[in-house]
Amino acid sequence: MMVADSEMRGDRLLLLDLARTIALLGMVVFHFFRDLEIFGMIAPGTTLSGGWAIFARGIAGSFLFLSGVSLVLAHARGFRGKAWLRRFILISGAAGLVTVATYAVFPSQFVFFGILHALAAASLLGLPFLFAPVWVPLIGAALILIASATVGRDVFASPLMAWTGLGMEVRASLDFIPIVPWLAPFLLGVVVIRIVDPKRFELTWPRRFPAQALAWPGRHTLAVYLLHQPVLLALVWLAAMVVQ
Repeated sequence: MMVADSEMRGDRLLLLDLARTIALLGMVVFHFFRDLEIFGMIAPGTTLSGGWAIFARGIAGSFLFLSGVSLVLAHARGFRGKAWLRRFILISGAAGLVTVATYAVFPSQFVFFGILHALAAASLLGLPFLFAPVWVPLIGAALILIASATVGRDVFASPLMAWTGLGMEVRASLDFIPIVPWLAPFLLGVVVIRIVDPKRFELTWPRRFPAQALAWPGRHTLAVYLLHQPVLLALVWLAAMVVQ
């Protein structure tokens, strides 16, 4: 979803770009309050419980759902290996950059498997479902959710397996989006876009300003994702310095 292969081909769906923009807006709002929490400007644990926790899960789920949608649209006319590999390398590289950057700034809570890691993994794990009958990814999503609800984190003892979502030991992290259960919304995105023709809804959206302006962030999702946190952290840090 961060960089849609459909965009590389030149096929644009305004509705999908707007959906990405909404997801990005939610992410920026959540990270702003998370940064306030980090700098002690709101109570510790504020964003980890209650409505904030539900909000965060909704944002992560929307990114993965839209990524599943994008994967199907990108390869609707056949699998385009080079485009997929280019996207996979780009997102994986960005995920590695997030890990290094957060380790440098927050070594005790660095991101070892966050949303970008999950998107890269989902892009890889989702390939077998791309051209399978639509019931296959649907069953896959159901099994993942069942495993999350029943088995949970009782499978792997090694902390190195925490990324699966089935590990007993999970270190503290600013962002943790494991395969179980988060591959499920990705597969649901694959299912929905195989059933629903998005062009039926696309015709109802005006293709002029301000719709195009609102869709702009959704067309540059990865760049917005990578740049928004340094900007937010700098602004919150300056605000904290003024308050002190």
